[in-house]
Amino acid sequence: MSKVQGVMKCVKYLLFVFNFIFWLCGSLVLAVGLWLMFDPKTDQLLNGEGAPETFFIAVYILIGAGGVMMLVGFFGCCGAVKESQCLLASFFACLLVIFGAEVAAGVFGFMSKDKIIEDIQQFYSESISENSENSNRTAVAEMYHDVLNCCGVSMPSPLCPDADEDTKDCLNAIMGFFNEKLYIIGYVGIGVAGVMVIGMIFSMVLCCAIRNNREVI
Repeated sequence: MSKVQGVMKCVKYLLFVFNFIFWLCGSLVLAVGLWLMFDPKTDQLLNGEGAPETFFIAVYILIGAGGVMMLVGFFGCCGAVKESQCLLASFFACLLVIFGAEVAAGVFGFMSKDKIIEDIQQFYSESISENSENSNRTAVAEMYHDVLNCCGVSMPSPLCPDADEDTKDCLNAIMGFFNEKLYIIGYVGIGVAGVMVIGMIFSMVLCCAIRNNREVI
């Protein structure tokens, strides 16, 4: 066995293992995206009339990227086993696109964090305002109070005269709740993007090894 063939075989198996891990990562990203989208608390807080939808933009990116990752991971395994330059080049191109989507989700989660939280805080503040045009504002306010165990924009609040001492004001409660969710989006997006860089390197190395092997033959 020549050195080129030995290197090609080694990289092929490494790429196959990577693609299986990549497929698992895609499953994880998809699961995290679906959890963030259908989390009962998030669903209740952001499904009211006039609720801001900016939070779900990054969630949709995660769900889409997770689904494509699973599909690409499967075809990447086929490309590695068949030693097909065409499949490996397509795999590299798909990774590049998903890489951009994951980085976009991560950056959006971090860079837009304050704007998203501010929009949600404003939505809550309007729900307790007497000048609000939201016909369902009382139900919206009560939902925030129940889900986040909070009340008003500052404590003590005239909205909840019987509130416990542990009850927080809703502006800080909203910030704490959505900060956690947005950091999850950011870390998952950027972390998976790092894994993709390894996949792109492996796919290019195997492509080069296949080409060199054919030239030697």
